[in-house]
Amino acid sequence: MYELVLYPRGQSELPSPVVRDDEVTIAARRRRKKVACILHLFALNNLDDSDWTNSMYTSPVSGLENTSFFTEDITNLSSALLKEDDPGEAAAASLFPEFLASFLKHSSSAVFDLLEDYQALCQDKSVVLRAGQNSKTAGVRWLLQQESSTWRLITSLYRYLYKVLYNVETHPLVVVDCVITVLQLVVDWLECIAKDQIGDFSDNIEYYAKNVCWENTLHALKMRRKSDNLCLLCVSRTPDAPLRQQRPLNLFTLIRAGMTEEAQRLCKRCGQAWRAATLEGWKLYHDPNMTSGSIELQPVEGNPQRGIWKACCWRMAEEEQLNRYERAIYASLSGNLKPLLAVCESWEDCVWAYFRVMVDSLVEKDLMSSGMAHQEVETLPREYLEANWTMEKVFEELQASESKRVLEETKEHYHIIQKFVILGDLDGLLEEFSDWLTASKPLPSHLLRFMSHLLLFFRSLGLALKEEVCVDVLKAYVSLLIRDQQTDLVASYVGQLPAELATAQYAAFLETVTQVELRPRCLQLATEAGLDVAAITKLVVETVRERDDTEFTHHSQTLETGTTKEDQRKIDIIDWLLFDPAHRAEALKQSNAIMRKFLALQKHDAAKAVFSKVPDDSMKEICCQWAGVSQTTLPAEDENSIREHLCIRAYLVCYHSLSYDSHEAFTDWFSHSSNAPQKPAPAPEAKFTEKVANEMREKEYQTSLSAWSCRLEVLTEDVKERIYNVLLFVDGGWMVDNRQDSEQDSERSHQMAALRSLCLPRLSFLLLSVLQNSSRHQEALRLADIISSDQHRLYQVFSKEELRRFLQKLRESSLSLLDRGLDPLGYELQP
Repeated sequence: MYELVLYPRGQSELPSPVVRDDEVTIAARRRRKKVACILHLFALNNLDDSDWTNSMYTSPVSGLENTSFFTEDITNLSSALLKEDDPGEAAAASLFPEFLASFLKHSSSAVFDLLEDYQALCQDKSVVLRAGQNSKTAGVRWLLQQESSTWRLITSLYRYLYKVLYNVETHPLVVVDCVITVLQLVVDWLECIAKDQIGDFSDNIEYYAKNVCWENTLHALKMRRKSDNLCLLCVSRTPDAPLRQQRPLNLFTLIRAGMTEEAQRLCKRCGQAWRAATLEGWKLYHDPNMTSGSIELQPVEGNPQRGIWKACCWRMAEEEQLNRYERAIYASLSGNLKPLLAVCESWEDCVWAYFRVMVDSLVEKDLMSSGMAHQEVETLPREYLEANWTMEKVFEELQASESKRVLEETKEHYHIIQKFVILGDLDGLLEEFSDWLTASKPLPSHLLRFMSHLLLFFRSLGLALKEEVCVDVLKAYVSLLIRDQQTDLVASYVGQLPAELATAQYAAFLETVTQVELRPRCLQLATEAGLDVAAITKLVVETVRERDDTEFTHHSQTLETGTTKEDQRKIDIIDWLLFDPAHRAEALKQSNAIMRKFLALQKHDAAKAVFSKVPDDSMKEICCQWAGVSQTTLPAEDENSIREHLCIRAYLVCYHSLSYDSHEAFTDWFSHSSNAPQKPAPAPEAKFTEKVANEMREKEYQTSLSAWSCRLEVLTEDVKERIYNVLLFVDGGWMVDNRQDSEQDSERSHQMAALRSLCLPRLSFLLLSVLQNSSRHQEALRLADIISSDQHRLYQVFSKEELRRFLQKLRESSLSLLDRGLDPLGYELQP
């Protein structure tokens, strides 16, 4: 008796699904959380990257007790989203730290609470993104809606399967029961997607059922809206008008959404109780009076002629003269697939149709096998009874669909994931993941986040997974976080990788952290994530210092001795080992290795910069650490490292003052020695006054010469002492290990031997030059005795050419001594 106009299906946003047994719908939860989430996202849009990254452990709605200003902030958020170039990405970026916060919050025993958190986070963000009109924002919102939907499906299926497998208190289910339940869970999930699509329709039934609907009908008639997507209008008040005029109430929208009771209520409100009754016939007949033995009659339930009702529904679905939505309604009630698929436009619609028919068929067969429905066997069509659909066949059919839209949707990432989750085919799912990672087109960042957390969920359940694919997905996600400078998130996900790989991955990440203030934080997070910080920092330093493959170069070659950017990178990288005193021994070893290379290249300033980074108390700290574990002697490796550090220090002192200023000691000597006072020349036939002036100048010269000679003596002794400290280094010689019981390092041994050959001859020549220019020829000849002695064996580090040149230089000293009336060795000639 009433006319009704319903709005078209498919025009509202795709919401997250919810299984039928949930008491709170997505729409209700959305209304409850919407305001708080919008405020939170508005705040994030006005923070820089460091602000929201540093607040990753804060709940999205924490501290929001005062809600009086929520409405204003919703408006502000809308404006902010409209102004951004890519507001969707900006608003959804907080999902990355929020997902980690949820992951860290829940233990393995609360995995399903974790999934619900994931689903809620995605749903809340998608609600917020409604404010943006940008096409990129719409794309991000669609991704988040799909992700939210997928989390809901996973939660529903795996919560049930977990109960079946691990709840020992319940009786084991037969395979058919389990399959039917899984199928029904999928149907519930798909129906709740449709339910959220129609929004608040159920809340507005009263509105449509009252007289105001006539105004809507009149408006629709004037606008001539006769599209198939619109509900066709009933223009007659007679009860059978929908069938006579082929213009039915579009109850299929409610049936598709699983809202059968709502559909019946709507029919009654519109005066079509008979139609509501046709939707009731599926219930099994049960008369409790037959078995209760009670005198008081109890109400009978169900349809005693259920078989006939179902056969009639099947035939009505086959009636071509009926509207396709009318046929689809009765097809859904009778398990008639073909008429049902005729109105299915999307991937979700088609999966729902197949799975609903499968549930109907399996339930009916189970009833017949149990004898509860023997009267219905003859009434059901053979086509129905012989149907043998499986989930695998369903998805194969969808991949061969004639609908272009359905074919395209079967290739969407989330639909592929949903398919494999429904099938329980984790190997197939991981193969898809592997293919996506190797494809030329990069994956959306939110999809990669979802993939990573999905695999972590599967791992928490103890499911067998292809480890190499899991590793590849997590590595890709870590790379994404590093690229997007999500510094605070990296350690936790690296910690999910195998130990050796985790060390390599985090070390590679630390190389990219150039801000000194962030480095302690990165190491702290690594410690909290259970990573091997000592191994990581060691690898960082080794990787950087070994990146330059330049060989040790002989000092006679022309070299660029200035400090380059790459040199500075090596100098700075040692900082990673200095944050924790426990790593001081490793810091000493790595700094020695870097300085060995710099000394070989004559980059003394660079070597000095590395040396100055090592704290002065490092050797004391190392000794204290071993004393703390009741070890009285240092390990050979640490003792040799300390000795090498002292050797390098002695060498650097030859060129730099103890305060490490920029002046070289021998340069001071050379500058002083070349600036001797000039003796004044006497004037010929000078007058008395001129002779007096001459004598005064002579006295000044002698005074200056004496001061100069004293200063030269001091500088010469300084240079000589420093060089001898290297040439005659105690306990075995410069750059020679005392302890031979340490683990052999062939590369280190080679470098130390090479440095002896590069540096000791150079220092010897330098000392010889200083002594000769200071007229200390006898000391210069004694240097030859030191080099040739078997105690020090310095002659072994000289090449033949170097020895020949050295002997030639000594010949000059002998000739100078002979000129002074001494023998070639500087001694008095014997008469």
